[in-house]
Amino acid sequence: MRAMTNSTQTRTAAAAQRPPVAAKRPHSFTLHGTTVTDDYAWLRDSGYPEVTDREVLGHLEAENAWFEARMAPHQPLIDALFTEMRGRIKEADKSVPQKDGDWLYWIEYEEGAEYKKWWRRPVGSAEDGSADVLILDEAVLAEGKDYFSLGDLATSADGKLLAYSCDDNGSERYTVHFKDLVSGAILPDEIPGTLGGLVWVAQDKALVYSLVNDGWRTDNARLHWLGRPLADDVELYHEDDDAFRVGASLSANEKWLVVATSDHETSEVRLFRTDDPLAPPILVAPRRTGVEYDVDERDGVLYVHTNDTHENFRLATAPLASPGEWTTLIEGSDAFYLTGFGLFRDFYVVEGRLAGLDRVEIRYYDDPARIEPVEFPEASYTAGLGSNPEWHMTHLRMSYESMVRPASVLEYDVATRSFRTLKVQEIPSGYDADLYTTERLEIAARDGTAIPVSIVYRKDRAAGGALHLYGYGAYGIAIEPGFSTSRLSLVDRGFAYAIAHIRGGDDLGRAWYKAGKLERRTNTFNDFVDAAKGLVERGYTAAGRISISGGSAGGELMGAVVNSDPGLWGAVVAHVPFVDVLNTMLDETLPLTPAEWPEWGNPIEDKAAFDLILSYSPYDQVRAQAYPPLMVTAGLNDPRVTYWEPAKWVARLRAAKTDSNELIFKTNMGAGHGGKSGRFESLKETAEEFAFILWQLGVEA
Repeated sequence: MRAMTNSTQTRTAAAAQRPPVAAKRPHSFTLHGTTVTDDYAWLRDSGYPEVTDREVLGHLEAENAWFEARMAPHQPLIDALFTEMRGRIKEADKSVPQKDGDWLYWIEYEEGAEYKKWWRRPVGSAEDGSADVLILDEAVLAEGKDYFSLGDLATSADGKLLAYSCDDNGSERYTVHFKDLVSGAILPDEIPGTLGGLVWVAQDKALVYSLVNDGWRTDNARLHWLGRPLADDVELYHEDDDAFRVGASLSANEKWLVVATSDHETSEVRLFRTDDPLAPPILVAPRRTGVEYDVDERDGVLYVHTNDTHENFRLATAPLASPGEWTTLIEGSDAFYLTGFGLFRDFYVVEGRLAGLDRVEIRYYDDPARIEPVEFPEASYTAGLGSNPEWHMTHLRMSYESMVRPASVLEYDVATRSFRTLKVQEIPSGYDADLYTTERLEIAARDGTAIPVSIVYRKDRAAGGALHLYGYGAYGIAIEPGFSTSRLSLVDRGFAYAIAHIRGGDDLGRAWYKAGKLERRTNTFNDFVDAAKGLVERGYTAAGRISISGGSAGGELMGAVVNSDPGLWGAVVAHVPFVDVLNTMLDETLPLTPAEWPEWGNPIEDKAAFDLILSYSPYDQVRAQAYPPLMVTAGLNDPRVTYWEPAKWVARLRAAKTDSNELIFKTNMGAGHGGKSGRFESLKETAEEFAFILWQLGVEA
């Protein structure tokens, strides 16, 4: 271990008085005829994922000290925001019990608790608490730990065993534990280093799981026989392609173990019998580049959700005996984006989006022409299937919310096509939906494409005030216009809060996603900027009165737009930002890189991809100019966006920017991609973010 240098010690001691200045150490490489310099490459600890380099740690600690020093005068505001946000959360709360087999299951928070308790009681038993059984207490598991995350939890079919996985440092490497639910004893079996779902098979005698390899990739599905040593575990499937990842799940009727392997654009599925998982599997269809599919089964018929003939997916069927012979059941459509389906004994459910709005349809096996759309009460909302664990369901759980309506749990009677409200999110400090209004706008991007923007604000808000704009725009992930209690701390201070549904997400279908990836990646950045300018032109706000935020790939978005249009933003928050895009995509030893090439391009082999990524990579495009106020976060144990990406970006910004605006950077030294764990600890970070925004926009009331 290297000793801390004198210069690092000096930086750390003085961090409270002035921002740290990282040393520049010449480093460069040449590829495709272009030389790229990276004077802050040394911030990557060569021993990663173990970070022990004293100089690197000293620099991160100095940045943290500077962050604390700059935020300290605003601690009263942070505390006030936290109190507000916490006051909107019902602390002693529980979910609506859901039947699964012989038991009703629910989760519960106690007053002041950071973590959940998992409960159950026998179906038909008294509701007075006398039959309630605590099956897992996250607070006990998290005791004494700076970080805790429950990965997956699976109860055996007979209800006697529980498998659960835990991560206590944010590295997303989970250890599986087993509990006897009859005696309450923790069993000696333990499986370290896992990632993904847990599935019981073989009459509850075995568990299927995936180990994560040194590259933070699940390239396997393994079978553990309960009570036997790990050395006896059987690898059911191994994936040789470094770009693919493996996951396992159960079919809806629980007859099949579904083992899927995929990258961002291609998939392949195998079916294993749950009663005999060592029998030869059924390969549904061999992988074809660009073809994605997922599968379920009913009465010897496979149902296949695939994009093979239409980018917005179709639903097909196939005989189990000829699994690759797909016959269309629901055609692909330019108008309707078919995002998924769910099989039940007597009917099936189709989910998707029509004109960007969630749609749920009940359909019937014996009458393909019978389609029953589920009608929701508002014009703009987000809705979908909730937890429906049983094969025979007559009433479906659904979720529903909008930007002004708190989240609701609904029960839909399939026979009568009617809803019953089971639970509405309670806001103890009070909430009056009539004080707020929401709109869905369309703003033209520079190429003429209409970009949807969802916006919420108080009806008494003055026109042209501060506005917060959120965006993501990657991986085909839609940002839905849902409800947020923490958001009210901005909205009640006169902010409008807007979500830009930019290309790169799949908000308007698969074509919308494709229009923001690979060679069209810059559409994402342009859409966000143009949405902001459109909001200014329509009088919702003014240039310099806009705060923006995004995380991970959304942090890349933040980095790109502060380079291109710095004067537009009054405050910028970039969480775990993916800003060192070129260097990361050139390093195939990093956990995610090979799997990311279909999303961003492979700059190692493709000069055009190299040139394009270099042209927008936020770290590489930092230049001498004035930048808006910036707050940046990282997680030391983050396996998705490594800590050195934001660290290097901040270092380069400090050296290049010509302004005196705030630039603060915090690394969670004991957490990963999601920041701190616990419902209140994580809320403190949101309070810090909002305090920074209010401080920079001069709205501290």
